[in-house]
Amino acid sequence: MTEVAYIYDAIRTPRGKGKKEGSLHQATPIWLVRTLLKEMQKRHDLDTSLVDDLVLGCVTPVGEQGSDIARIAIIDADWDESVAGVTLSRFCASGLESINLAATKVMSGMEDMVVAGGVESMSRVPMGSDGGAWYMDPRVNDATQFVPQGVGADAIATLRGFTREDVDAFATESHKRAAAAWEKGYYDKSVVPVTDINGMLLLDKDETIRPNTSVETLAGLNPSFIMPGKMGFDSVILDKYTTIEKVNHVHHAGNSSGIVDGSALCLVGSKAAGEKANLKPRAKITMASVIGSEPTIMLTGPTPACLKALSKAGMTASDIDLWEINEAFAVVPMNTAADLGVSLDKVNVNGGAIAMGHPLGATGAMLVTTVLDELERRDLNTAMITLCVGGGMGIATIIERV
Repeated sequence: MTEVAYIYDAIRTPRGKGKKEGSLHQATPIWLVRTLLKEMQKRHDLDTSLVDDLVLGCVTPVGEQGSDIARIAIIDADWDESVAGVTLSRFCASGLESINLAATKVMSGMEDMVVAGGVESMSRVPMGSDGGAWYMDPRVNDATQFVPQGVGADAIATLRGFTREDVDAFATESHKRAAAAWEKGYYDKSVVPVTDINGMLLLDKDETIRPNTSVETLAGLNPSFIMPGKMGFDSVILDKYTTIEKVNHVHHAGNSSGIVDGSALCLVGSKAAGEKANLKPRAKITMASVIGSEPTIMLTGPTPACLKALSKAGMTASDIDLWEINEAFAVVPMNTAADLGVSLDKVNVNGGAIAMGHPLGATGAMLVTTVLDELERRDLNTAMITLCVGGGMGIATIIERV
């Protein structure tokens, strides 16, 4: 039994600065998810008993993000008690993996309609607070040849020949594109304002965009990963990549993704389920893939993941109209686009995580909302969403308008 998995809706919160002074710090993670569940129900007058499950990505599912936040959010939002909920982590791919899993459930016929997405409140649950042997256990740390992602990003730039000016120019463009998209109202359709419990507005726009960013202003920032490199992580890279003599440290806070709070949800279902709920499909999920990649340098997974998805779909990179390649660091989309022969004019056309931030578990789902809106605005057909993933993995999803 093979069904088509359609996307019926895709919404997100704005992204708030992931610090105590950030506008969404007051909102708990479950409040962010609840806000979107309430909005989704309201937008479509949705009979929530028609939804089988909520699949929610969260990279740090502890504390306020723990105890299967997906199921508890369903109850808190007063959705029908028959709707189940599961929380998963595939590091930074969690939000997109949730959508892919929802599509798999629908395509198999196992379930009819699933809400999927992610949440991360980085101001309230700090990154890495769940621990883990990968970077906490010295034996595992050594056995896996772990280095911090920023050192891996700098190593890719060194191997590829990207200069400090190159990555700063990319970062500058991210801010300019994001600022222009907000000014033109391109995000209005999918972004749901967040209010507090009294209905007072907390945030209605991504908070970290700096429209006046320039290569000249970024040039004044010191590289962020020289110190960990000196602590021995550069040596791990050099032992593995013998063609380079030293790591050229080019990434810093201005050309890397920002720490932010946010959530995103997509409504995925079969044709029959959509008709039963009086919903009109916006796109279908054509193919998705995950892949393991080199775990030390860690950030090269998008290329083989995209190639795997394209191959399984019988497509080539030239068949894709728009690309969302997560800007974990500037070098990631630059490297992926160069590998695949894709013009940066088609990549992250409304800005990315360098400008707007990377709420780990939610980002993949946020990229789906962004690119779906843009496909519709431009009257285009196909998009690829891809992210690099901790531990050396890649994820990619192809969607097509219907």
